[in-house]
Amino acid sequence: QVQLVESGGGLVQAGGSLRLSCAASGRSFSSYTMGWFRQAPGKEREFVAAISWRGGTSSYADSVKGRFTISRDNAKNTVLLQMNSLKPEDTAVYYCAARVGLPTSSRPYEYTYWGQGTQVTVSS
Repeated sequence: QVQLVESGGGLVQAGGSLRLSCAASGRSFSSYTMGWFRQAPGKEREFVAAISWRGGTSSYADSVKGRFTISRDNAKNTVLLQMNSLKPEDTAVYYCAARVGLPTSSRPYEYTYWGQGTQVTVSS
């Protein structure tokens, strides 16, 4: 069982940066692949980024490649999402998720545990 709590969201102007943090509690955090997803009003939840259990492999949605960076610190049970060059279309609730399994995945249904989400709003 893993509990996830996101933080770091807020309001930022276009072109600005935010860093989201996901704190995990529970056993065996280092054995989980971690992902970030987002959901804008009226839209389906979409994949943002994911990182393997040791941090050796990461994957990104095309829409955020080159702007967002996912990282993890297994000693601190934390996953980070550094978001740079933010755009108004990045506005959404951002969710941290965990899955058992080695490969990173962009499919929400493959993730077992979810946080409550943190709001990111990018103004133009």
